[in-house]
Amino acid sequence: MASRKTKKKEGGAKRAQRASSNVFSNFEQTQIQEFKEAFTLIDQNRDGFIDKEDLKDIYASLGKTNVKDEELESMLKEAAGPINFTMFLNLFGAKLLGMDGEETILNAFKMFDPDGKGHIHKDYLKRMLMTQADKFTAEEIDQMFKSSPIDAAGNLDYKSFCYTITHGEEKEE
Repeated sequence: MASRKTKKKEGGAKRAQRASSNVFSNFEQTQIQEFKEAFTLIDQNRDGFIDKEDLKDIYASLGKTNVKDEELESMLKEAAGPINFTMFLNLFGAKLLGMDGEETILNAFKMFDPDGKGHIHKDYLKRMLMTQADKFTAEEIDQMFKSSPIDAAGNLDYKSFCYTITHGEEKEE
């Protein structure tokens, strides 16, 4: 127990952990354990974060020693912050669940907001989603609006909504 109390905290750990607390609900406990094992294998220096040196080491252990720094940096840039286990799950969850990135989803909402106001009236959005392309059902729309930031005038703040979709709800401290 004493080792837990004296353990030094990393500076970026708090910011990375807040990326998404909902990501754990996307997986079964056995899947989370498998991801934890994979994370531990990649985290070669056992500091709780995956960095460029960890990636170099894991590639070397697989026999690939000519990986370019640009490739490794590109991989690391896919994360919104330091890659701790929560961020690792978030990255894999988005890939495995086939979720588009935040920018892609935001651009889709911007199509309904030609004036760039940052919000769309919920009635207009509902009408568009129920009558165009892959039509939503009334149930699907209602479910979406339950977790949507809608103001008193009935406008959906789609920027906040996109963040919630891709990162989970973030609680302000």
